Amino acid sequence: MPLAATAIALGSAPASAQQTVPSPVTAAEAATYADLVDLAERSDLVIRAEIRRQIEVEPERAPGLAPGFARLYIEARTQALLAGTSPLGESLVYLVDVPLNERGKPEKLKDKVMLLFADAVPGRPGSIQLTGKNAQLDYSPELEARLRPILTSLVANDRPPLITGIRDALAVRGTLAGESETQIFLSTDSRSPVSITVLRRPGQRPAWGVSWGEIIDSSARAPQPRTLRWYRMACALPQRLPSAANLARDPEERRLAEADYAFVMQELGPCARAITEAT
Repeated sequence: MPLAATAIALGSAPASAQQTVPSPVTAAEAATYADLVDLAERSDLVIRAEIRRQIEVEPERAPGLAPGFARLYIEARTQALLAGTSPLGESLVYLVDVPLNERGKPEKLKDKVMLLFADAVPGRPGSIQLTGKNAQLDYSPELEARLRPILTSLVANDRPPLITGIRDALAVRGTLAGESETQIFLSTDSRSPVSITVLRRPGQRPAWGVSWGEIIDSSARAPQPRTLRWYRMACALPQRLPSAANLARDPEERRLAEADYAFVMQELGPCARAITEAT
């Protein structure tokens, strides 16, 4: 589904060269790592399919249709099931909302290959329901290559749990000036323990890591960017340490816990999304 955006041209062309109009960036091109995890995790099925036919639904029969969009009834041919265990036949049907062009018409999608993030419709074999806005993306081998490691990590036995909040935080100063240790305990949907440790040593940069289990490992490492463990933290943790979670004993230790948490959030970086919204 196209996503209007401004393309930035790098460099400059000679004055005599013909000026080119930048191509609009599609949703598939704009999608970030977090966008792809959002789409994959909320969907029972991820499908590569070729569109064979589209029929525009009359606006009066399309409740909730946004202005400037058309609702299409799509008939498609399954090319591959990238994720999911539901039985899937060769033919698919579904509804999708697409933006209208400058002539007030929807794009012609026949013969285009798409990646679909969807759920099966109970009792209606061959019918699927897209799981949200931009759940139909223009297919490319590059997009599939970005998506496949995400799909693998979501079904791995050691996949990290969903983080639902911060349970406790505690900072303790060491015997040397500038020495301290902060531990931040997280809440998860499965109640499996996850904790962050931040260590400060005199003359050294703060070191931090995450323990994904019962044992708090002082040598644990920070999650690598654009991994599921990074996503679990960067896209779920609040920007500031909740005051109710801070169990440090005195004001200085409380400030240290808050500073160490801010350091962790800065290290994680933003959970950038371009085509989805946090749920």
